[in-house]
Amino acid sequence: MSDAGIRFEFIDEQSRLIVDFDRMRRAIAKILADAGVTRGVMEIAVIAAEPMHEMNVEFLGHDYVTDVLAFALEDDRAAGLLEGNIVVCSDFAVERAPDYEWPPEDELLMYAIHGALHLVGYDDHSPEDAPLMRAKEREYLEYVGVDASRARQGEG
Repeated sequence: MSDAGIRFEFIDEQSRLIVDFDRMRRAIAKILADAGVTRGVMEIAVIAAEPMHEMNVEFLGHDYVTDVLAFALEDDRAAGLLEGNIVVCSDFAVERAPDYEWPPEDELLMYAIHGALHLVGYDDHSPEDAPLMRAKEREYLEYVGVDASRARQGEG
């Protein structure tokens, strides 16, 4: 699939959720367009808890399962280019979705949006930055028709 000069590649290596990759593509394409990205490749992988744990240890040194990992492979946004990988965890989404009283598919989509926002420069690692990241997550969830009123708020 592609949006203008951006090629999307999707990998589904889990069995817990049916993933709406079209909705995911539309949300991420909008994030990239809003950030001025006009060309590149975005690979989005949906995986289970065990491989996500292994990746988190390997790449970040964190010995736990996480919701999303995002990697910029090439970033020349001045030239409109961004290539990256976003990896989201279906098991994490299934476990966390009840906390927000919404479907795990929406939780998983939020992880993909979160990863894309990191790739275009948003951050949520400080109390000052987190509210903007949460607002952007809600904005792009709403863009693809998700009622984002239940999305996580504040930090984390």
